[in-house]
Amino acid sequence: MKLTLGFSPCPNDTFIFDALVHHKIDTEGLIFEPILLDVETLNRKAFNTELDITKLSYYTYAFVQQQYILLDSGSALGNKCGPLVIASEPFDPQQLATKIIAIPGKYTTANFLLNYYLQTLPHYKPQTGRHIAMVFSDIMPAVQKGKTDAGVIIHENRFTYMNYNLHKIIDLGDFWEENTGYPIPLGGIVAKRTLHKDVLKTLNRVLRRSTEYAFAHPESSANYVQAHAQEMEKTVVQQHIDLYVNQYSADLGEQGKKAVKYMLEIAEKTQNITDKAEIHFVSDIE
Repeated sequence: MKLTLGFSPCPNDTFIFDALVHHKIDTEGLIFEPILLDVETLNRKAFNTELDITKLSYYTYAFVQQQYILLDSGSALGNKCGPLVIASEPFDPQQLATKIIAIPGKYTTANFLLNYYLQTLPHYKPQTGRHIAMVFSDIMPAVQKGKTDAGVIIHENRFTYMNYNLHKIIDLGDFWEENTGYPIPLGGIVAKRTLHKDVLKTLNRVLRRSTEYAFAHPESSANYVQAHAQEMEKTVVQQHIDLYVNQYSADLGEQGKKAVKYMLEIAEKTQNITDKAEIHFVSDIE
């Protein structure tokens, strides 16, 4: 059975999917057509149910859970790994209420976490045009050139922003953890609900197998990871993998699931989402 598989070219995804894509593990008869795209592009494809399996922002999942179900492996979820807000000059984070901010996409978890913080500010009022969506790699140059007052950075940019004379205003991940007690659910892997339950369970096993292979043979994926990395410095690539690939990547477990469900509850309330599905995870299928 051939399935389309969307994921980002970022090191954490290419690290996890290398063994699966390059037949280094038993895929139990499943054949995958990899499609590598920026996460916000993948988010928008999920709205149209274009791919059989795809990486997406957990925030996006709040809008597409009738069409997709979450796999238990492959997630970017953890501690101290959230997006940062940066600017060319330091200022009080509460001033973000009136700033023009570059974001890596309307439906990214980064944008959700930004709004989660902004909504706690006493005088914050959402205004059209305050958040400008762009590809994540364009955000630091936009801030440098003064096109926006600040920017929300993700992926490997969080390791390099200081090299561009930019300053951290707030760590949105720290704010989430301090206020919820949960790890940060950034992105997950989903599959179409129309796939047979046996296929979904097979996908769960295969993706976990690929992730565990990556942990056991980290050097095996090096060429694939480096070929797609936006930041070519090997130390930065390794920092990226070390931060975003962890025990939750192999299996969300109960704590990871609780974190995801809590975020979805907040998203559903703030967005008035009523079209929800009862089963969120493949492991919940009988």
